[in-house]
Amino acid sequence: MWRDIKQLYADCLAFALALPILFSIPAVLEFGQHVVEIDLGLFSQGFRATAALDQRRLSLGFAKILAMLLPSYWFIRFMASGRDAAWAKKVERPAVTLFGIQFAILAMVQWLSLFGPPPGLVLDLPFAWWEYASLALGVLAAVLGIYLSAWRVAWPLGNTAIGPLRSIAIMAGSFWRAVVYMIAGFLPLAALHQALNILPVGAPAWVVWLALVLDSLVVGFLALASTGAIFLAARHAAERRNLALIPR
Repeated sequence: MWRDIKQLYADCLAFALALPILFSIPAVLEFGQHVVEIDLGLFSQGFRATAALDQRRLSLGFAKILAMLLPSYWFIRFMASGRDAAWAKKVERPAVTLFGIQFAILAMVQWLSLFGPPPGLVLDLPFAWWEYASLALGVLAAVLGIYLSAWRVAWPLGNTAIGPLRSIAIMAGSFWRAVVYMIAGFLPLAALHQALNILPVGAPAWVVWLALVLDSLVVGFLALASTGAIFLAARHAAERRNLALIPR
């Protein structure tokens, strides 16, 4: 498992070097959001509710989330092919069509989580329970996301044989290993991302800009590592069942 995790981060770096334009998509959106945050004074005056809810910041935040999902098509193919950059960036059917369906579904889910009504309101729960309803829904979504890992990986590879229901069956028995992969692929870079957003507050302008440039690169790698963790989980589960993720 540790070898897989080391390979994940090595693959992230290899992808960034081999396909820098594709790698930069989420990084550019993250930096654009930071430019707006600097203009709003978030790094000179600290957190302010009016600034945090600024429409420009929220719109760029949603665009950044979509941009973090987009490279998963190429990175899954990059890892599955043993770093074949030419094959990874190839836009071919049915893979790109299947990924487009996934992307639309995930985009809708993200939009609802950011701009949709709170779950407690939808369920007509007492206001005091709203926070618990949101937490429960978040946990449920995370668990479901793990069981859908095989589907998330199979479709960008053009594998129509693995849909959501079959993915759940494939991932059964591999849940906790998948959790470890997800934590290893998300937590270190997410912690660094948070630190680079907190530490520059009140610092000189050049420190703020330097930290936010670095943070934008971290977000680029975070997008890859999060996707790569899904790939590792799906590959392990498929190997346990002697299944091929890449269609023959």
